[in-house]
Amino acid sequence: MLQFVIAGLVLGGIYAIASAGLVITYTSSGILNFAFGAMAFFIARFYYYLHTQESWSILAAAAVAILIAAPALGIVLYAVLFRYLKLSSPLTKVVATIGLSVALPALATIIFGTGAIQQAPGLAPEPVKVFHFIGVPVTLDQIIVYASVVVIVVAGALVLKYSDVGLKVRAMVDSTAMTDLSGTNPTAISIGVWAVSTFLAGLTGVLAAPIIGLDPINFTLLIAASFAAVIAAKLRNLPVAVGVGLLMGVATSLIQRYLPPASAWTTEIIDAVPFIVITIVLVYNLVRRGRVGETEAWGGALDRAITPQGESKLAASTSTVVETASLNFFGRYAGPLVLVALAVALPLVLGGYWVGLTAQAFAFGVIFLSWTLVTGEGGMLWLCQITFAGVGALTTSQFAGHLGWPVLASVAVGGFVALGLGALIGFLSIRLGDLYVALVTLTFGLLIENLVFTLPRFVNQGLGLTLNRPSFASSDISYSYLCLVAFVIVSLFIVNLRRSTTGLALNAARWSQAGARTSGISVVQMKVLAGATAAFIAGIGGGLLAVAQTTVSPSSFATFAGIVWFAALVTIGIRSTAAALVAALAFVMLPAISQAYLPTWTGNLLPVIFGLGAISAAKYPDGVLAEQSRRLRHLLQRVAPDALADEHFAEEVEAGVVDTEAVGVAPEVAGQLS
Repeated sequence: MLQFVIAGLVLGGIYAIASAGLVITYTSSGILNFAFGAMAFFIARFYYYLHTQESWSILAAAAVAILIAAPALGIVLYAVLFRYLKLSSPLTKVVATIGLSVALPALATIIFGTGAIQQAPGLAPEPVKVFHFIGVPVTLDQIIVYASVVVIVVAGALVLKYSDVGLKVRAMVDSTAMTDLSGTNPTAISIGVWAVSTFLAGLTGVLAAPIIGLDPINFTLLIAASFAAVIAAKLRNLPVAVGVGLLMGVATSLIQRYLPPASAWTTEIIDAVPFIVITIVLVYNLVRRGRVGETEAWGGALDRAITPQGESKLAASTSTVVETASLNFFGRYAGPLVLVALAVALPLVLGGYWVGLTAQAFAFGVIFLSWTLVTGEGGMLWLCQITFAGVGALTTSQFAGHLGWPVLASVAVGGFVALGLGALIGFLSIRLGDLYVALVTLTFGLLIENLVFTLPRFVNQGLGLTLNRPSFASSDISYSYLCLVAFVIVSLFIVNLRRSTTGLALNAARWSQAGARTSGISVVQMKVLAGATAAFIAGIGGGLLAVAQTTVSPSSFATFAGIVWFAALVTIGIRSTAAALVAALAFVMLPAISQAYLPTWTGNLLPVIFGLGAISAAKYPDGVLAEQSRRLRHLLQRVAPDALADEHFAEEVEAGVVDTEAVGVAPEVAGQLS
């Protein structure tokens, strides 16, 4: 048993270092860094480039990668991104770091090359020396991990608790404004914190690479597992985070000893250990406290009072609402109508292989609309929509392939199965804060992926499951139009929902849950309804996508692939139904164009573009399409103001009366309009 415990402490030590970096970042900046794994991979890949590709010594490569490049990366990211997120909403912070997590691995591939990496080196010289401790072999790599954990925990505790630097960091967490008034530069402290955080990310990456390999997906999984320790620490308690990380590593190793090694369930349970920990911690806290929410981690009341960010956002929202409502029918709907017309023309203009891609793009558009509803309208960051799409696809294959049901009826059944799961997740997560909702939905997706999607009846020995299209839409062109019709129907449903009483209640709950409750609105009911409906839409989209491809494989619905889907949608616009169609076409068509007509390396540019687009949500929350549409409206109103104006609205504004229900504005904005 001692051998398994010592081996488990290696993985636990890596969990501990990663969770320490996440906790330090959150407590000092209020940002839960979903890009920590991407940063770790980037530095580990740089270390491999220096040590293996350029033949640097271990000491020189480690010094440059971990001690210089990693802190420099943190300083650059703080300067260009993180300093603008301090008082942003948790949703915006998570979206921006998700964008970074998509962009950095692709950027590393472009910079350092695409060659396959069989074995990543650690910090110990090869061949790695082996020592014996109470009869148990311990490698030098393992000793380095143990030493790193001890140094980080001891040094971190001493610095934060007893040094002047630690005192200044704690003071900045309480109030940046008061820290500034006391003569300390908060910017310098923030830069130092991010430099330390990325140093820990780089150290994690280099230590983990020999164990998990240089694969960005494995690094993202590693950090997702580290979130279990962070949640157990309530996002702020460093010793608890480190301790839980170590225990998770030991538990994972002991499972390997006591469960049969040849069983597929053993591997699945090992992979699920961190997510089981998350579930246990959340259930315990919900039973004990009734609600689990992140506390405000950055700044105090004075900081928010003197920062005009919230006021400017409200003014911008008010301006957008007034501009949109003041347009006539042509001014409001010309863009979406032109887009639909172009979509109708695409299957006729394109041919062969490209028509089949068009059908897939329209099916992707339906899936993307599920995020438009749950995140764009509901304000909930659900990271498992790809899982609901996978549930819909696999259910469709079972009912249509094994039970002989009609294909479209099977698609509907898949949607209802996803709806049930969505309602369950919505009900269980309704008492969680925004960050916890994101983590719980990510955990749910990973659990379903590891425990359900791997079942033999779905995997089919790696061959996938075959589906036939309905007889009236068997060709690529006819099926493209079927998917487009489904997209238009769902889009009209969302547009009408915005204007309905239910939509206005959901919008009120999105802007202010306390205000919505005061108005008699059931926030629980609204958010469960939004989550369940969005899951249904994703399930329908997943079924349509599976039929478009005529085969379905669970590997097509990996949870972290959904992060790239989400980044693509956020780049174009999370709240616009038209943006969902544009994002879907871009997501499907651009890689195909790159593969067919451009050099191979350009394929990695698209994740970078989508990642940077998601990062831009910090400045343009509604996406690129909405921003460009707003600028185009400004231009057209200057060129032809009479052609776009709604005279009835102008009369209402002049009389001091605005129909806020028709406009569909948030309660805070309604007061500004009237």
